[in-house]
Amino acid sequence: MKGSPVYFDLSAAPGRTAYNLLIGLVAPRPIAWVTSLDAEGRLNAAPFSAYNYVSIDPPVLALGVARAPERESGEKDTYLNIRATGEFVVNVVDDALVEAMNVCAVDFPRGVDEIAQAGLSAAPSTRIRPPRIAQAPAAMECRVHTILSLGNSNVVLGRVEAVHVRDALVDTAGPYIRAEELHAVGRMNGLGAYVRTRGAFFQVPRLDYRAWLRERGGS
Repeated sequence: MKGSPVYFDLSAAPGRTAYNLLIGLVAPRPIAWVTSLDAEGRLNAAPFSAYNYVSIDPPVLALGVARAPERESGEKDTYLNIRATGEFVVNVVDDALVEAMNVCAVDFPRGVDEIAQAGLSAAPSTRIRPPRIAQAPAAMECRVHTILSLGNSNVVLGRVEAVHVRDALVDTAGPYIRAEELHAVGRMNGLGAYVRTRGAFFQVPRLDYRAWLRERGGS
């Protein structure tokens, strides 16, 4: 191994240092392309990569939304909408939708319909009011379970109430998602770096303890 590791004491570092390191090391990160409605029913869409599932029973997603001190409210529109209505949709980003997703990341004034600006269309949800993105390969309808305030961020835990998946992506035997066909996109850092999964899959079968012993010549 060449050189010594660079050490960072995050207990004494500014928040920006922690941000730069974490978004570069926690990668690739899935992208939550969130659609939500404000109290007046106006549609908003924005991507977030501080995101993952954290429970399956109940099915719960976690979404981190940093505060926006440059805004009068101090909060991003997505968070204000989720807090006001208790509902949101997480749409999956595939490689065909990267450019449209990036349009939705523009800091438009509050009330602008980002989906329309990106040349996309909305489709109705089934159990909640906010619509999903019609062109997305999959979408998850969520209701707020808990909202945590952590320093400069809000962490939204959303219970998944319903899932929409393009039929060609579903293996009904599981049901499973045909991940090799989903072509999901991940984010790598905060400098515009993304990664495609198309053609990038490889298989590593999971070992149980007996299989692990056999591989090492044990009994």
